[in-house]
Amino acid sequence: MDSAAKALANKICGEVVFAEYPGKTLKKWRQIFEVSQKELASRLNVSPSVISDYEGDRRKSPGIAFIRKIIEALLEIDRERGYKTVSKYRDLLDSFQMDVILDMKEYEISVSSSKLRDIVEGEDVVFNERNVSGHTVIDSIKAILSLNSYDFYRLYGFTTERALIFTKVSSGRSPMIAVRVANLKPAVVVLNSISADKVDEIAAKIAEIEKIHLIATEMDVNDLIKVLRKNLR
Repeated sequence: MDSAAKALANKICGEVVFAEYPGKTLKKWRQIFEVSQKELASRLNVSPSVISDYEGDRRKSPGIAFIRKIIEALLEIDRERGYKTVSKYRDLLDSFQMDVILDMKEYEISVSSSKLRDIVEGEDVVFNERNVSGHTVIDSIKAILSLNSYDFYRLYGFTTERALIFTKVSSGRSPMIAVRVANLKPAVVVLNSISADKVDEIAAKIAEIEKIHLIATEMDVNDLIKVLRKNLR
């Protein structure tokens, strides 16, 4: 196991052990690795119902030994696939223009986009209820001026079930055009520093076409980061 795989294994283990709902955190990581319950169960020589019961927190939290086996199985499957997920983590560890990213977080448990909207005191521009498993808060001006297409891809972290939150927005057109031309699409886009009635019509149309939940909020960006950190773990 290379250093990136070990670092990722430690990260997953820490999240699961300290999670309020360990099973839901295990489920999140299984889905990030794009491994089915059946495939994981086969690697562990258990029935899929065992995995389902753990993920649904219907069984007592698995001990550290079993958690380790789950993580090792996920990494083994990923290795056979060419380290598809570990490579993403390695990219995130590499040097990156961190002045573009103001905050980045993976959630232990996915939340609805409506809940995220309410936390940031936002308004719907285009409503499409989605699940959200993490967020990235982005300085939109620096992102548009300095990021290439590959850098933009790295804003997603481990999953596209994500809210991309663009700050310093005047109309929302430029961030949404960037989303439109990218291969990966976020579940949610939050436009910060703007009210819903000021969002550009083209930006809203792109959200409709891509089925993205588009939200506008005028909350101060520092307060926005604080409330997201406080309410979404």
